[in-house]
Amino acid sequence: MAGVRGFFHPKTATGRSSLIPRPPWHYSGDLLTVEYRTDPERVRELLPEPLGLAEEDPGAVALIWADWQSCAASGEELLDPVLAQYKEAFVVVRCSYRGRTYSRCVYIWVDKDFAIARGWHQGYPKKLGSIHMTRPHPYGPAPRIEAGARFGATLAAADRRLAQAVVTLREPARTNGFVNGHPMAHHRWLPAIGGNGGLALDELIESGAASFEGGTPWAADAELELFDSPTEELSLLEIREPIGAYYRQVGVVWDGGTLLESGTSRAE
Repeated sequence: MAGVRGFFHPKTATGRSSLIPRPPWHYSGDLLTVEYRTDPERVRELLPEPLGLAEEDPGAVALIWADWQSCAASGEELLDPVLAQYKEAFVVVRCSYRGRTYSRCVYIWVDKDFAIARGWHQGYPKKLGSIHMTRPHPYGPAPRIEAGARFGATLAAADRRLAQAVVTLREPARTNGFVNGHPMAHHRWLPAIGGNGGLALDELIESGAASFEGGTPWAADAELELFDSPTEELSLLEIREPIGAYYRQVGVVWDGGTLLESGTSRAE
């Protein structure tokens, strides 16, 4: 009997219908990052064991908007853009594991199904959302990448706006922030099918870019607002103190992660 093929569901005789291809995955994107401080206890309650708060600046948060083009190694999705282009907004905090500082994505919304599937494989808690951000362009009314340029960004989910920002570029910088500057510590979870409350998949993994390149980061000033929602909890990470904002164009390759430990979580 012939087997079925495909990296992800649905698996078929040819594998052509698979929602996502096998890694490595290549990304080109524009990133708007807004960093601020919140109550560290709000960060702590989002960190499952064995993760703890970062020792330095434990309440630091980064809210990042990204406009991506992505593809597998062949690059063929770039010529069928509906399979390549998507936007996302994600919330990153920092945490500690066995004395080392990691970044961790605690919330993330995307606007394409393949991005959700890819994220679940990587341990990102992706949900469907509506994400928009101003795109730079060298002609017409769009902002150039220069001092004084203004970019807007919005995030909504389930018909409710969750966040909005206006970012004004100030000057070139050395980095595009520090919160999202470490390897990721993520959990890959899948509830068991038997209904006993257990987990069929329970892994704490480390992952990051297999390669990275980027343009000049720009430091910026930001106006950021968060909004309450009956189905989301982003606003609980309330803004207590602004840190900074940044704009950067990047290219990233992701090609797998490393298992840190397994079987340590509790299913709810």
